[in-house]
Amino acid sequence: MDFTTFAHQIMSMSEEAKSLNFIEHIIEEDLTKGYVKNDLRFRFPPEPNGYLHIGHASSICLNFGLGLRYNAPVNLRFDDTNPAKEEKEYVEAIKSDVAWLGFEWDKECYASDYFQQLYDWAVYLIKEGKAYIDSQSSEQIAEQKGTPTEPGKESPFRNRSVEENLRLFEGMKEGEFEDGEHVLRAKIDMASSNMLMRDPVMYRILHKAHHRTNTDWCIYPMYDWTHGESDYIEQVSHSLCTLEFLPHRELYDWFLDQVVSSDKLRPKQREFARRNLSHTVVSKRKLLQLVEKGIVTGWDDPRMPTISGLRRRGFTPESIRNFADTIGIAKRENVVDVSLLDFCVREDLNKIAPRVMGVLNPLKVVITNYEEGKEEWLEAENNPEDESAGSREVPFSREIYIEQEDFREEANRKFFRLKLGGEVRLKNGYIIKAESCTKDSEGNITEVQCTYDPKSKSGSGTEESLRKVKGTLHWVSVPHAITAEVRLYDRLFTDPTPDSHKDKDFFDFVNPDSLKKITGYLEPSLKDSKVGDQMQFQRMGYFNVDKDSTPEKLVFNRTVTLRDTWAKLEQKG
Repeated sequence: MDFTTFAHQIMSMSEEAKSLNFIEHIIEEDLTKGYVKNDLRFRFPPEPNGYLHIGHASSICLNFGLGLRYNAPVNLRFDDTNPAKEEKEYVEAIKSDVAWLGFEWDKECYASDYFQQLYDWAVYLIKEGKAYIDSQSSEQIAEQKGTPTEPGKESPFRNRSVEENLRLFEGMKEGEFEDGEHVLRAKIDMASSNMLMRDPVMYRILHKAHHRTNTDWCIYPMYDWTHGESDYIEQVSHSLCTLEFLPHRELYDWFLDQVVSSDKLRPKQREFARRNLSHTVVSKRKLLQLVEKGIVTGWDDPRMPTISGLRRRGFTPESIRNFADTIGIAKRENVVDVSLLDFCVREDLNKIAPRVMGVLNPLKVVITNYEEGKEEWLEAENNPEDESAGSREVPFSREIYIEQEDFREEANRKFFRLKLGGEVRLKNGYIIKAESCTKDSEGNITEVQCTYDPKSKSGSGTEESLRKVKGTLHWVSVPHAITAEVRLYDRLFTDPTPDSHKDKDFFDFVNPDSLKKITGYLEPSLKDSKVGDQMQFQRMGYFNVDKDSTPEKLVFNRTVTLRDTWAKLEQKG
């Protein structure tokens, strides 16, 4: 079974499935146990320390999809508690990506909005004897954590008086201490089987300006302390996280136990499996390394798995949403073949992308019995999948370009393109026959001489125009062709799981051929193309206009080929 058939079956099964996913089952069960639909609220909580990637798309589609399903609000909340890594640039990029995917959030929230409330609650925990200031180094604290089979050791500062803890915590807040000099830890259980419960750090000192609060604070709350409390403040009903946060759920609930009141809804954390994409990495830290080392040109490089990179390459919001829906929500992690993502964008672009002709590896053809200096304009259908797309006219002349691989001097019977003595139809045009060819001193074919049948023009209604030949080629008129830079993209990594090898670095698998820049010869209808315009170069793939384009020099990105050529290569290997 080929991949396209397999993908069609997956999508068909997805459309036919009437059962709910396990997250929806949880929500439905909650609605029978005291929740009402007005209680439902979801959130997407990215940290603004990088650009969103395809892995985030599943979480975005899950949370906003639930919002649409249950007519419930969804918050966009920025987990901005680490000013050392977070920037306003990332905030704006994230907002742009979520909106581009087609989703609207109810409230735009920031963890930094809650710094004062989180601080006040931390003071309350100190007063209750449930938090203390530890003056050890991070290395000492780590050493005392123990192992999964051995309990940890209590800090020598664990039993400081409430008064001293309050004084030190106030001093931390007022900037009296250096980074790392003290931390605030929750006092829970150093013998817990869950190591996250062994007196986790709640606050650390960090003398860094924050992108929103500037230097108002020099202590910042840790993720586990911030996340559940932020959910509670916002009255989020279901806090959906990836599986790595499953061990954190016990701590999430413990922190909530300290602050919840009976008259407010208590959030619940539930986990789903991360979907990893083959032939790429989705760690923000590793993606940043690709940018910093110059392996890619930036976060929006079309080879990157970032949403902005996919958008620049020509992926549509619909294709990414369909991809997320197709892979679904599961309880076990797995690697999804990138071919499925490619399939989803092909399915969408096939319906909406106009067809044009462009030659990427040109071979000149001279039609010897076509009058010199003559030109005519042939009618060409814009999109056979969309009748409303209409048609356009393309110029035809004595000299045209075809693809070099579309001609062979000699070929077997299975080669249905142009060969000496053989005929092909030019798309929207005439039937031509190869009569001879010219070679350079090294034996490379530089020109093909053909004749054409003047009565075989497509759509003319003549008997000759209905004559069947096995091959149809795209082409471009030489005197009318416009030139453009065409960027051909491939997998960024040669290995399906480049960051899973213990004995090698993921950089060892960078594909040296992930980008090729060539000059394309295109039909003149493309001369006024605008950044973001999408089209199919017939027989060559789907392309879009890159942001590097100027009126003087157009730049096209190949979004995806018409078929999954990579999968075929892997099968041969």
